[in-house]
Amino acid sequence: MLRTAAASRVTALPRTTAALLLGALLTTTACTAEDEKSGGSSGPDAKAGSALAAVDALTVKGRAPKTGYDRARFGTPWADTDGNGCGTRDDILKRDLKDVTFRGGDCTVASGTLSPDPYTGKDVSFTRGRSRVDIDHLVALSDAWQKGAFQWEPGKRIALANDPLNLLAVDAGPNRGKGDGDTATWLPKNKAYRCTYVARQVAVKKKYGLWVTAGERDAMKRVLGSCPQEKLPSGGSPTVAPPRFHAR
Repeated sequence: MLRTAAASRVTALPRTTAALLLGALLTTTACTAEDEKSGGSSGPDAKAGSALAAVDALTVKGRAPKTGYDRARFGTPWADTDGNGCGTRDDILKRDLKDVTFRGGDCTVASGTLSPDPYTGKDVSFTRGRSRVDIDHLVALSDAWQKGAFQWEPGKRIALANDPLNLLAVDAGPNRGKGDGDTATWLPKNKAYRCTYVARQVAVKKKYGLWVTAGERDAMKRVLGSCPQEKLPSGGSPTVAPPRFHAR
């Protein structure tokens, strides 16, 4: 109906001008339809600097085989890549827990409270040796392997595994249920955290040049479409670990 009305107005103009305007109108309509069919851009609400806008900067490809994946390909777990004298796991516990206590100095976290756990919205107590708290890789290492990391030099894989941007203290239960799921296959039960969660995944994949599947991209847009002003997080560690660290 809109197209017909617009075409009628165009015919009232001189013939040459009318032809040019009608052609432009039809081309614009066709392009818009094609964008909607293919996933298109993130839309007018995707502001510069937002996580939603950043989704369009990610490469879209199919998932590569998991062949060859091993945790050891990403180096020794919780290596002290930032050289502060503490392992990465303790660095993240110190960052994310409240009421932290230490054992034998200010590095080894003995206890604390995850208040609240971002994945469930509930408080979770942490006691070393009886921990109900995991450190989650927001972009799972297996997922990263299947979406580009299998091609990297070891130093880049080590950097991803220990980058604070990609790490979060969470309730162990949901984290272990997540496995190597991406945005298309797993989201936190706590809906209030989903925008932040997906924005962090987008930031990590953009920073390291990891690709996404078409389904993953679409899922990212659905989540972030409800919070188009969500900023793209930044920071973390360099994308290559110091040469003293090694991986298979």
